[in-house]
Amino acid sequence: MATILEPGEIEAAATSPPFLHLPPYNLFTLRALRLERLAEGHPLADYLLLAAGLCHAQQRLMDDPPEAASPDPLRVRQCLEHGLPPFAADSLVREDAWLAYLKALLQRYRSPTQLVVAKAVETLRDADVGQLKAWAIALVSGQFALLPAALVPFLGAALQAAWSHWLLTTPDLALKPGNSLNQCPACGSPAMAGVIRHRGKYNGLRYLVCSLCACEWHVVRVKCVYCEQSKGLQYVSFDSDRHAADKAPLRAETCPGCHSYLKQIYLECDAEGEALSADLSSLMLDMRLEQEGFQRPAPNLLLAPGGD
Repeated sequence: MATILEPGEIEAAATSPPFLHLPPYNLFTLRALRLERLAEGHPLADYLLLAAGLCHAQQRLMDDPPEAASPDPLRVRQCLEHGLPPFAADSLVREDAWLAYLKALLQRYRSPTQLVVAKAVETLRDADVGQLKAWAIALVSGQFALLPAALVPFLGAALQAAWSHWLLTTPDLALKPGNSLNQCPACGSPAMAGVIRHRGKYNGLRYLVCSLCACEWHVVRVKCVYCEQSKGLQYVSFDSDRHAADKAPLRAETCPGCHSYLKQIYLECDAEGEALSADLSSLMLDMRLEQEGFQRPAPNLLLAPGGD
């Protein structure tokens, strides 16, 4: 039976922004290429190129996924019916399906010659299932201190590949907003950054990018995604030869209420901007904001905070 909308509901339906923006299937290739470009002349070039190599490996997992069990379709459907994240990271990480992605990543990753990288890969290959799950649980729950910093990029890359693959290969995902503005509706993970879009029906809208599955969901602008207040928000960036501070492609939205911040990428200033690569290439901004007393709740699963 067709639903008849009243006049007020018609206007609301016409003006309501799309809630979801799913990432492209070649997401990891786009990230890798962006990281490679950003690495040119960058003081953290070696790390950006390491991350780029992991992104290429992630894309190979997307294009040729391992033979692994997917999340239970019945549970996914039940979660959707009750408005819960269908790929809840805090529960699925305790199960076995994602482990095949880690194994495949470690097999396919073209390891550079650095000793610390080779040792990290070997540590993950030699670890038993219980230890791998313990490290992964710590990572998705933001407890970075509970696992060796050198393991974070590789473990994080495998988890991202698994969850992004499930997200993009599961049809009819009618996702509902999470319990908080910064919670991913697909997996319940926190946002990594925000993206201000600039084209078509998304023009001028802010979408938060999930740190795990890369799902994007709409959150109104000029509102702290952590304490939900709008008063006194400031936008901080580094001046450069190319951009004035108020025209910078990346700016941090700082909140005086909860003393937190969230990085945001403005695609009108850089159409090729991408959240993860922009975040990793702007760690100097994190250092400045930390010195000014702001805290960063947003994780990046390819980087351990304070790790070497």
